[in-house]
Formats: sequence, structure tokens, C-alpha cells
Amino acid sequence: MELFEHLGRHGYEQLVMCSDPSVGLKAIIVIHDTTLGPACGGLRIWPYATEEEALADVLRLSRAMTYKSAAADVPLGGGKAVVIADSRTQKTEAMLRAYGRFVDTLGGRYITTTDVGSTGRDLEYIRQETRHVVGLATSLGGSGDTSIMTGLGVYMGMKACAKEVWGSDSLRGKRVAMQGFGKVAQNTAHHLMKEDAQLVVTDVYDSALDKARELGLKVVAPEKIYDEQCDIFAPCALGGVISSDTIPRLHCRIVAGGANNQLLTEADGQELHRRGILYAPDYIINAGGIINVSTEIGATYSAERAREKTERIYEIIGKVIEISKREEIPTALAADRLAETRLASVRSIKGIYRSCR
Repeated sequence: MELFEHLGRHGYEQLVMCSDPSVGLKAIIVIHDTTLGPACGGLRIWPYATEEEALADVLRLSRAMTYKSAAADVPLGGGKAVVIADSRTQKTEAMLRAYGRFVDTLGGRYITTTDVGSTGRDLEYIRQETRHVVGLATSLGGSGDTSIMTGLGVYMGMKACAKEVWGSDSLRGKRVAMQGFGKVAQNTAHHLMKEDAQLVVTDVYDSALDKARELGLKVVAPEKIYDEQCDIFAPCALGGVISSDTIPRLHCRIVAGGANNQLLTEADGQELHRRGILYAPDYIINAGGIINVSTEIGATYSAERAREKTERIYEIIGKVIEISKREEIPTALAADRLAETRLASVRSIKGIYRSCR
């Protein structure tokens, strides 16, 4: 890509390449937008095939964080970081602390937390090098495991979609096909099972499938999940799974899950809309994590406050559906409208303030 042209066209503020060969660190930190506050986003540790693939992912994810925070009404901007490594075999304390030192050089413009491949324990190592960390254990004064609130938010989003599709937000008896059964999916499943929903799950890791079997859930092979007859298809792993190849295989009325960047292309959101499948935009429904960590910035963390704000995802999904119907556009575009409206409003206020100084 023409990098500077791409950054300028999509409003990126800063891209930082971080290298420390002595500890095997190859990282990229991207700050997309700080209109609403300091950029905040997780650290993804993943064995990308190429540096170009890592760069494309962190650019996409950081921009999504801007929209996620804006739509969720939290005072944070969008950022993200990736480390090119296998978190199961290559991650070390030295690598994490080196990453923390790079985060610290940004002076608070970027606040890091967990994502795929990083854990709360990893944050403790990073915290030894920088104060710009959220999502630490509650015993350390942090907000703890972000997957708990993310799972709650996904559940609330599913209920809001059910209200639109079936006239009731009850999920009792509804069949949910979960692609991926990591921590977010497991927390979502906890709420679904309490409401007597039926679950069928898959994952690429045996440990996750063992957990599903312990809960008495039906397990299928990863390549079979798209063909399951279900009411809700829930992508809860990596992104790009809703595509021209997979959409024709779906047998559902709703797509609602915890994964980021679920649509491979914008056209895939339009195709879901055309087929009458209600899509819960990913950065709206999975915002529980960023909502959770936002409550520990500048205040003493309160789980009650975090839960109350996360439950508002139900209302936000409702607003997105309303915009979609009113403007006759896919919900993915409606979500962007909602987020962009808030960003434009704050930018205009800042512009007025600057002109009066």
C-alpha cells in the first residue's frame, strides 16, 4: 500500500514500529483517532505470515476501536497494537516488558489492554514498564477480565436483535451456533444457557472444545459450523468469516457474535441485508470490554457501573436498527453513521473552543 496516502485518507494519527531483536519483539502500535480521548485498544499477539498482514490487521483494528468507543459513548479514542509472535511458544516476560517500554514513550496517547494472545498476567509484566495499562486484575485495582463484560454485551446485543426479528427479546429455545469458544464465547454462553437457549459450538483448539463438552454442548468440526440450522450465528473467533463464500451457507435470521471485523468486505454486510439476515455490527455488540476498562480510567473501578453501561448495548443496537430501517441501509453502515455523528459533534465543539481562545 501507499502508506502515507492510506493513513491520511482514513484519518490515522500515528504509526509506531517497535523492534527489539534481543527479546524477539516485532510490534506495531497504531493510534487512529484521539478526538474523544486517549487511544485505547488491546495487544494482539499472533504469528502473522507476513509483516504486511500484521500491518493491515492493526490498521483495521485500530480504526474499529475509534468507532467502537464512539458508538459506546466512552471517552476514549481508537488504537491497537500487534506483536508478531506465537503467544503459546514465543511470548516471554522480556518481550512484554520491551513492548511496555515502547508504550510508555507515547506518553499516554495510547493505553494498552488485552486482546487475542495476551492475558491479564501479561499486563502485569507490561505494567512494570508503563502506567498506561488498563484491564489489570481487580486485586491490583484494575477492572479484571474484559471477556466477562464483553460476553454480557454480546448477550444483550443478541436480545436486542431477537426483539426486532421475533417481536420478543427472549432467547429461550433459540439455537445459537458459536464459531469459536474462547473466553468471550464462554461468558456469552453462560447467559444463554441461563435463558435455556440451545448451543452448538466449534473451535480450533481442543481445550476449548473440552470445555464445551463439559457444559454438555453439541460440538461440530470447524468447517461444519456454517451449515448448522440455527436462529443466531455467532462469530466469536477471528475476523473476516462473513464472506461471499460463507453467507450462502448460513441458515439463520441473525448474525451476532464477539469477534472483531466479522465482515470480510463492506459488500458482505450489504448481502446480509439483502437476504434479510439481521447483522449486529461487531464493534457495537462486542464493546463490553472497552466499556469495562474505560470505567477504571480516572476513577476507582466499579463493576456495577461497568455492568450498567454494558447493558446499554441493548439500546445502542436498537438505535442502529432504527437508523438502518429509516435510511434503508445495512446495519454495518448504520453503526458507522451513529459513531461518526458523535465524532463530528465533539470535533465541532473542539473547533468552537479553539476559535474562542
